[in-house]
Amino acid sequence: MSVRQHRRLTVAAALALAVLTGCGSDGAETAATSGGGSETRVFAADNGEISIPVDPKRVVATGYAVPVLIEADAALVGISTWKRGLAMMTEQDRATYDRLSKVAGEAAAETNYEAIAAAKPDLIVIGVPKPVLGDIDMKRLESIAPVVAIGPTVPDAWRELSRRQSDAAGRTEHFQAAKDAYEKKAGELKAKYGTALASLKFGHVGSYGDISKGTFQREFAKAWGTNIAQDAGVTYYGEVKEKGGGGRDVSEYPALEELPESLGEADAITYTVQPDGTPAEAVKQVLDSALWKNLPAVKAGRVFPIQYTEAATYESALKTLDSIDRAFAPLLTR
Repeated sequence: MSVRQHRRLTVAAALALAVLTGCGSDGAETAATSGGGSETRVFAADNGEISIPVDPKRVVATGYAVPVLIEADAALVGISTWKRGLAMMTEQDRATYDRLSKVAGEAAAETNYEAIAAAKPDLIVIGVPKPVLGDIDMKRLESIAPVVAIGPTVPDAWRELSRRQSDAAGRTEHFQAAKDAYEKKAGELKAKYGTALASLKFGHVGSYGDISKGTFQREFAKAWGTNIAQDAGVTYYGEVKEKGGGGRDVSEYPALEELPESLGEADAITYTVQPDGTPAEAVKQVLDSALWKNLPAVKAGRVFPIQYTEAATYESALKTLDSIDRAFAPLLTR
C-alpha cells in the first residue's frame, strides 16, 4: 500500500477522533461556533492563538505550506505559486498544484487578496518566515477567514513546520504516514552505509554561492544541503564562524580561494546538484577550480552529488534519500 493510499484510508478515522475527543492536536479545547455549526479549536501560530475550524473545508495555503498541504490531501481551494518545489512533486501532486487557483506569487508581497476572498476559505495557512509577514496585510486576510502563520526558521525545522501546518489543516494522520515512510527509508540507508560512513568527516558545497563575488556556499550540519543526509548517517564537521540567523546559522560564503581552508579537513564532500543531476553555475565554479581538484577528499574520489536538497516535506525528502543512496553506492564497493 502506498503512503498516499494509507493516508486516505486513515483520514476519516483521524477526523472522527478529533471531534470525539473535543481537543486539537496541541491540546487546546474545542467548542462549537456561536452559530452552532462546525467545531473550532485554538491553534498556536506565529501570529498568536487563533481560533480555527477543527475540520477545515476550504483552505488557502501559501509559501512552504503549499507542498505540505498538497501532499496531505488538504481541502485546498487556493495556493501561492511554488516553483522551487515543482521538480520534487509526484505526478499526482503536480496535477493538483496545476489545477488549484493561484492566489499569490512566490513572494509574500504578491498576495492577491481579492482572489483569496473569492475562494471563500474557512482557513488561511501562511507559510512564510516571520520577518516577511510585514509584507502581508494580515488584517485584510483576517477579515476573510482565520489566518495561521506557520513559517520557516532554520533549514532543518521543516519537519516540525510541516507537522504544524498539517495539524492546522486537520491532516495530522496524513502527515504521520509520510513521516513514517521517510524514517523507515532513512533508517535503512543508515544501516546500509553505517560502516562505510562511520570514519568519514563530511563537508558540503551548497548551490547559493555568488559567482559575481567569487564566493561559494559551505553548508554545515542542519543546513538544506546536509540535514537529510544526516538522517542517513552522514557526519558534517565544523560550524559557521559567525552566525547570522536562519540559514546563516548553518552556512557561510567564503571566497573561492578559501576552499583549502574551508574543506581541506574533509574526508568526503557532498555537493548540491539540480534535479536533472547537473550542478548550478555556483557549484560548477567550485568543481572547475584547480583548488577543488587538489582537495584530499576529491583526490580520494570521495565526492558525492545530491539532488533535491531543498526538500521541505517528508514525501519529497524520500527523493533526496533516493539520490543519497545512488550517490553513496560506490562506498560499498571499496
